[in-house]
Amino acid sequence: MHDSELVFTELKLKEGNSFLDMGCGPGDYSIQASRLVKDTGVVYALDRWQDVIDDLKEKANSEGLKNIRGMISDITSPLPIEEGCIDVYFISTVLHSLDLAKDGDMIFGEIHRVLKPDGRLAIIECKNEEMSFGPPLHMRLSPEGLVNSITNYGFEKISLVDLGCNYMIQFGKKSKILGKRENQK
Repeated sequence: MHDSELVFTELKLKEGNSFLDMGCGPGDYSIQASRLVKDTGVVYALDRWQDVIDDLKEKANSEGLKNIRGMISDITSPLPIEEGCIDVYFISTVLHSLDLAKDGDMIFGEIHRVLKPDGRLAIIECKNEEMSFGPPLHMRLSPEGLVNSITNYGFEKISLVDLGCNYMIQFGKKSKILGKRENQK
């Protein structure tokens, strides 16, 4: 659905980086990130389904990739990752399926917690347009809507890139989590 070369050009991963692929699915992004961060880096591939993680581990082993850490995790729960160790937290076509009003504090609080001070959050979502594939229009998230929502959780927009049917938006950490609850006071 989009050019993964462009995605990784924009992510600017370097050797030694730590990359977290939340909702990794078959692991295509994890595999590519693994090659870019090399053996001195690490890729955390998280998904809520054991069979998905097992398949990814098998694929990584068959390709000789030793730096992928596959783990079972739900984005709406505390992450099994230590604080301040992730350079890039990547989430592709997952947020549209969640109730951000209900789970946003947990999701973005955990993202903020695991990112390094200069870490980035990168999100890919389907454009908020009628298309013959992907989520229904009422579930799609616009870039503007994501910016308005996510900046309430201690992030600031860095970049937005058009990927054709999708877009990728990147955020950096602000020094203090603002959180929705704090903004409502």
